[in-house]
Amino acid sequence: MSYDITPLDTTLIDALQARIDGKTKPLGALGRLELLAAQIGRIQQSLSPTLTQPHVLVFAGDHGAAKAGVSAYPQDVTWQMVENFLAGGAAINVFARQMRLGLRIVDAGVAHDFGPRDGLINGKIAPGTANYIEQPAMTSAQCDKAIRYGRKLAHNLAERGCNAVGFGEMGIGNTASASLITHAITGVPLAQVVGRGTGLDDAGLDRKQALLGAALARGGRPSDPLAVLAEYGGFEIAMMAGAMLGAAEKRMVLVIDGFIV
Repeated sequence: MSYDITPLDTTLIDALQARIDGKTKPLGALGRLELLAAQIGRIQQSLSPTLTQPHVLVFAGDHGAAKAGVSAYPQDVTWQMVENFLAGGAAINVFARQMRLGLRIVDAGVAHDFGPRDGLINGKIAPGTANYIEQPAMTSAQCDKAIRYGRKLAHNLAERGCNAVGFGEMGIGNTASASLITHAITGVPLAQVVGRGTGLDDAGLDRKQALLGAALARGGRPSDPLAVLAEYGGFEIAMMAGAMLGAAEKRMVLVIDGFIV
């Protein structure tokens, strides 16, 4: 799969900065807001950038390795949290309401049947990934399908007038997947990228590091990033990656936050 992502145009940098500096304020008084305004102007190739119909996409999926004990919480918490999102009871719901953002929850691969629900997009690839300690988390075909679906979601938002999208995730065990992906791609020592996730104690952290070490002993560090994603990733991570690439193709503003995202 190829993507048509245009590099940021550098020709507007000086004009954007002059536009910002021409406001009635001390130079640089708005701090990071000025940097963000200039960045959005470069993305949109405009001296008067605007955000229209901004949305947040929260991707959810389960991980086979969660059953091995890489998280402090059981796998069922994934679908329970999705239910909370759909009921409007999570922090992201409050944030979206206050900021007047569209919010969609994407079932990329939760081990639960939600049925048709308002605010839920059913993109389920499978009811959770395989246990990457024993075998690859997903097949290359599943990985490709998740990426393509995410790309389509972003394109659909753009076609409806959205030009800014934020990304979130939910999946018990997905900090472990993110740690493995980070190590496999960057080579940063595993111990430096493995954390306590949702609240592991010292014994739990030791167990998590040992389990991830076992996964690496089996799967290694593939040279192809897509192979790394299929080996250790989650459906929500793969689908979110596709959505980011699709949004970049449409020159949308992307808002990302957190280790997994």
